[in-house]
Parts: sequence; structure tokens; C-alpha cells
Amino acid sequence: MGTFWNDLLFAVIVMSIGVVIARILRIVIGRLVTGASTKLKVDPTKYNFLKNAVEFIIYVIALIVIFNSIPKLRAYGTALFAGAGVLAAIVGFASQSAFSNIVSGVFIVIFRPFSVGDRVQVGQLYTGDVEDITLRHTVIKDFENRRIVIPNAVINNETIINSSLSHEKICTFLEIGVSFDADVDKAMSIMQEEALNHPFCQDNRTFEETAEGKPKVVVRMLGLTETAVRLRASIWATNPSDAFEMRCDLFKSIKARFDAEGISLAFPQRVVYLRESTTDKKS
Repeated sequence: MGTFWNDLLFAVIVMSIGVVIARILRIVIGRLVTGASTKLKVDPTKYNFLKNAVEFIIYVIALIVIFNSIPKLRAYGTALFAGAGVLAAIVGFASQSAFSNIVSGVFIVIFRPFSVGDRVQVGQLYTGDVEDITLRHTVIKDFENRRIVIPNAVINNETIINSSLSHEKICTFLEIGVSFDADVDKAMSIMQEEALNHPFCQDNRTFEETAEGKPKVVVRMLGLTETAVRLRASIWATNPSDAFEMRCDLFKSIKARFDAEGISLAFPQRVVYLRESTTDKKS
């Protein structure tokens, strides 16, 4: 009889410890989820299953300890938890992807590689503005106003180019190829003048560079190809949207100036040699 009461007391103590640990973990996880949900602007009650799942796991561990420690229950526990183990494996496998996305969403909140409103490029496929971040996925609005929904576990494994991480100012490159007989110095001067006249062109020079007289817009000759002399202007803009609009405007205005100044753009050229046939010679 004494053994029965000892086993019962042991079971009560183990379950009490399990309840205390489960409550503490539930409070801690609740605060973490609430904090993450506040930053992500989502309803924290959607993720209560996390707290319930952790609490359930603690209770299962407590039962395993009780059944394994009491000899009379050990045989029943082996059969019971063998079946439960198979069920847990199935549930765990099914929820692995969802849990991975949630953990990745929390990591995004903590380490903040990007935030809502940032312009990002995900790998080599997707570019756009971050519209929403949930604990499961990230929504990106591309330039065609389409929404790209990427699971957090996927986006965490991709290389992210963030144009807004520290500041949005961006240097855009404007490359144009002119023909070999064009006046290169004049073409470079025209590209610089048109860029300086654009309202979106920003001065990104340091105080020292300004004092040294370095130009606000730098134009360089990159090299020679089979058909062109490649020129490139480095122009700063306040943000990527202004940079894109400025590039489009400058291509148009520079082309008009080149036409007016007699500077021809490069185009493919081929020299064809016609060999006289033997029949033509005999005739």
C-alpha cells in the first residue's frame, strides 16, 4: 500500500512541475508572439496554437517520466507511447513547413533585413516593395502592381538586395554607346549637362570632393567594343523610383541632344567581301 501512495505522490509532483513549466513557457511565448505580432501588425490570437502546442508537449513529457518511473505502468506506457510517437511524427512532419515559416518570420522581426515599405530584390527573380510581413509569409508588390507571396522560410534562404536598409539614396548608371567617328569628349559633356539639368539629380559629393572640384556627375569611357565606344554616367538620385524615372528621361533628352549635335549612336556594322566566281571570269 505504501508503494501505491509513493507512486501517486511522485506522479502528482511530476505533473505539478510540468504544469508550472508549461505555464511559464506559455507566458514567455505569449509575450514573444505578441511583440512580433505588434511589429508585423497581425492578430496575435491567430498564433495561440503555438502556446497550446508547447503546453501539450510539456504534459506529454511529464507523462512519459511518470510511466517510465513507475514499474507497474511501464508496460502500459511502452505500448501507449509507441502509438503516440507514430502519431506525433506524422503531425510533426505535416507541421514542419508551417513551423519553419513562423520561426523565420520571428527572425525577420528580430534581425530586420527588410521592413514594410522597403524596396527589395529577392534573388534574381523578384523585385518590388515590401507590402506586408506576417509570421508565415512576406508580400511584395512588384512594379506591375502584382502581389508576390513568398514563404518566410524561402525568403530567409535568399540573397536580399535592400535599397532602403540604411537610406534610399542610390547611384544609377546610364550607359550609352556612340560610334567610333563621334566626338567622344562632346558626347561625354552632353551626357553630363543633361544629367545636371534633371531635377532628380542629387549631389552626393563629400565636402572634400567638392573642395577639390570633382564633378557632381562623373562620365567615363568604359571601353571599346566591336561596334561602339561605351560611355557611362554615374548619377545619384534620392530613391530608386526617382532614379528609374530620371534614367528614362535622360535617355530621351540625350538622344535628342546627340541628334542635334551630330553625334551618332553605335549600330552593328559588318563588312562583306564578294568574291568573283570562276564562271564570271570565263565569260
